[in-house]
Amino acid sequence: MLFGLLTWQEAAHGPVLRLDEPLRSAIAGPSPPGRIPPLGHYFAALGNWYAAGPVLVAAMAYAWWRSRRWVPVAAYAVAMAAVPAIVAPLKTAVDRTGGALIRVPDHAGLYPSGHAATAALAYGAAMLLVLPYVTGKAARRLLVAAAVLLNLAIGFALVYCGYHWPLDVVGSWLLCGALLGGASALSCWWGSRG
Repeated sequence: MLFGLLTWQEAAHGPVLRLDEPLRSAIAGPSPPGRIPPLGHYFAALGNWYAAGPVLVAAMAYAWWRSRRWVPVAAYAVAMAAVPAIVAPLKTAVDRTGGALIRVPDHAGLYPSGHAATAALAYGAAMLLVLPYVTGKAARRLLVAAAVLLNLAIGFALVYCGYHWPLDVVGSWLLCGALLGGASALSCWWGSRG
């Protein structure tokens, strides 16, 4: 529901978008592109499929190997496939542009962030697939914290480097939270039947 409301605000250029400029200004890195520390670019790049995809595929293989259950693996695979199927048309429909504070000001289609969505779904699904096989409370907390902190770092880097507005990233997180919740619910429901 929150994703729908934010998307509506983005498409209608609603008052919520007024938050983007001060947030972006507060987070923004150095203006000349060459001055951004390599670490910022590194974290932003972790939202690419070639970085996040292998992590998800490895987690899927591990979860299947441990349980021999295909439903959780398939549920998260479908959720991952839904990301570009939802994000690409939304980018075209909303047609959010960069403006003066974004590195590519004339580039349209910034909302929702594809990098933030790919990262949130891939690393979140990997964590959820592996979590049942991690023993010990501290190790489980560490795994969850690592997934959350990694996504926060990627989202921050996307804004810091000037690739996205903050609400582009938040919208992706809301979308992927819903997709992960649906895949997790399906996995739990199917598991309870078996």
